Amino acid sequence: METLQFTKEIKAPAQKVWDTLWGEDTYSQWTSYFNPKGSSFMQSDWKVGGKTLFIDNKGSGMVSTIKTMNEPHQIVFEHLGMVIDGKEDTTSEEVKSWAGSLEEYHLSESDDITTLKVAVQAAKEWEEMMNNGFTKGLETVKQLSEQ
Repeated sequence: METLQFTKEIKAPAQKVWDTLWGEDTYSQWTSYFNPKGSSFMQSDWKVGGKTLFIDNKGSGMVSTIKTMNEPHQIVFEHLGMVIDGKEDTTSEEVKSWAGSLEEYHLSESDDITTLKVAVQAAKEWEEMMNNGFTKGLETVKQLSEQ
């Protein structure tokens, strides 16, 4: 498992960047680089220890939980398994090889600039997709937040 890190400086308040990351209308815009064939959606109860789904328009993706959250400065997701055609898998051998991996977002604000730092643990075979998705996606977060 590799830990990939990304940083983006954004000329906007941390709350606006947070809202851009997790807003219903903007989330699917910046995450489109992870799934160019369809839309990505996030469904969450926004509770630590609750349930969060990162899914595509076919109902497939990941089931996760929020490990820690301090809006608008930090959120850490723990990935628990996959969702395939709407069915959750948290017990297969494939899932067990990466279950517990983290995806972290840290936002700090100074002099009208929010620094967004993202760290994601990913298996080697997903590294290229993650690098592409986050590099392009965070540029979209910057553009949307600075409007």
